[in-house]
Amino acid sequence: MLREAYYKIKCPNTFSIACETFKIPHFTDFRQVFFPKKSPTMPEFSFIFTKPMEKTALKNKRIADLVDQNYVHAYVLFYFGIRFYEYSELTLEQVCRQKSLKIEQVIRELESPTHLQEADLPLVSYPIDLIIEYLKHSHYLFIKHKLPYIARLIESFRANHDDFLTIERDLKIVFPLFVEDFIAHIYEEEDTLFSYILALERASKGRHNLSKLYYMLEKNSVRKFAMDHDVHDDEMEGIRKITSDYSLSPKAPLHVKVLYSELKGFEKSLITHARIENEILFPKAMELENNVKAKFFDRAKFN
Repeated sequence: MLREAYYKIKCPNTFSIACETFKIPHFTDFRQVFFPKKSPTMPEFSFIFTKPMEKTALKNKRIADLVDQNYVHAYVLFYFGIRFYEYSELTLEQVCRQKSLKIEQVIRELESPTHLQEADLPLVSYPIDLIIEYLKHSHYLFIKHKLPYIARLIESFRANHDDFLTIERDLKIVFPLFVEDFIAHIYEEEDTLFSYILALERASKGRHNLSKLYYMLEKNSVRKFAMDHDVHDDEMEGIRKITSDYSLSPKAPLHVKVLYSELKGFEKSLITHARIENEILFPKAMELENNVKAKFFDRAKFN
């Protein structure tokens, strides 16, 4: 219950304040934020959007055709309560009428999903507490949006084809275990690493108790956190093996195409997330820790 309240209330609100302060779109693609367009190391974008189609054309398209045209449409429809595999033969207009949805709103999201807005802000120069808020917000998106969606795709996966029977079985066993471990890792990271860095940040501004600060510095080490973090950097290795690196034939069922696209996209997000921590957060945190230690020992000499 406490975790639910945290992610529903605290994290989105603090992130909103940061967004308003730095003029950042709320649903930002983090690859653009941390690895701007000019950076040669920025991961490739997997989202490709064509020019918005005529609204009439969208209204009259079958759900299956909309999704086949762009797999991201399946994600948008899911959060309107439309599971593409349950309404594949109906048109968008028919489904919206059944579910009492405003078709104009659905079309707006299909044409330009707000969760894929880009921002060209190299946050390597931003304060460490803001970087942590970004990472917390990405945790929120993983736990409350992406993972539930992928889990639902796997739960509703019906292979009906010899090529995918084993994959269906293995994913239904492995993915829930992956999610459980992944969420536990996120909670641990926030409760230990993030809390320690924020405590260091407060200490650097003189807001600390000397005895508590000594105990904290003795107990924790950013370098050790970084070494432990490397162990978790390839969390989806097992899923890649099950799906043969998400390889598909052109004749693969639409449900499998959407599922593999989401798994691949999620892995790319995790890689970006890890790089933000390894290349931005940890170096900043180590520098901060060294500065706090130096100030602490200088002050301890006079006590």
